Amino acid sequence: MAEPLLRIEDLTISFPSRQGQGAVVRSVSFEVGAEIVAVVGESGSGKSLTGRAIMGLLPPRAETTAKTLSFEGRDLTRLAAAHWRALRGSAIALILQDPKYSLNPSMRVGRQVEETLLLHTSLSARERREKALAMLSRVGFDDPQRVHASYPRELSGGMGQRAMIAAMLINKPSLLIADEATSALDHDLQVQILELLGGLTRELGMGLLLISHDLQQVARFADRVLVMRQGTIVDRLAASELADATHPYTLALWNARPSGVTYGTRLPTVADEMEP
Repeated sequence: MAEPLLRIEDLTISFPSRQGQGAVVRSVSFEVGAEIVAVVGESGSGKSLTGRAIMGLLPPRAETTAKTLSFEGRDLTRLAAAHWRALRGSAIALILQDPKYSLNPSMRVGRQVEETLLLHTSLSARERREKALAMLSRVGFDDPQRVHASYPRELSGGMGQRAMIAAMLINKPSLLIADEATSALDHDLQVQILELLGGLTRELGMGLLLISHDLQQVARFADRVLVMRQGTIVDRLAASELADATHPYTLALWNARPSGVTYGTRLPTVADEMEP
């Protein structure tokens, strides 16, 4: 079996409180290889903090400890600022949920897609443009030249998210972290974006850490699932096994999915499922 891209063991993230340091992520351990691993759970469960710890993007007041936090053999707990700058956007990339807040409104889309190449390669302006146009085409734009010359405000939400994906994948990172990357889109666009991410993950042979609260989508697109609750991983299973989950919290999340069958009825709560 190939070595995992990402290895995490006993990751704990704490913030100062009146009682001292309060842990919000506790003893989290998992690995990610060339696959799609989903991290699911309620808001506040620690999913996004875990993703930001991997990127070295936690706020200064956060205290992070880990027995192991490594990417491609590099110890992320000991990286200097210059090494982080070389790593982010090149080997590890992050896609956030809403392009309105991720894309610079005053800069043309093409320039933003090319930015990683400008920072991490010695390609000429012409070569960067050619690669950007090819990537915009790869993520589904029929007219990449028009999109390249557009400003973010001229794109729809789905188009903006595709442009963000192009910008993050332009330098072919080994690991992509998608933090609720489709939650701002309607259902059909969510499916399109996830199909695109899944296809590109396998085509490029990279790892995808998919942070989501939507178990139905996770069951369809992920390989493995990590279920977080109150800062810890409480369940691990194959995505195909979500419908037959036995852990009470995973079962509660699965049964709380809205559908045509449950329309007009009270959805079960976590407390319902976890009562003895």
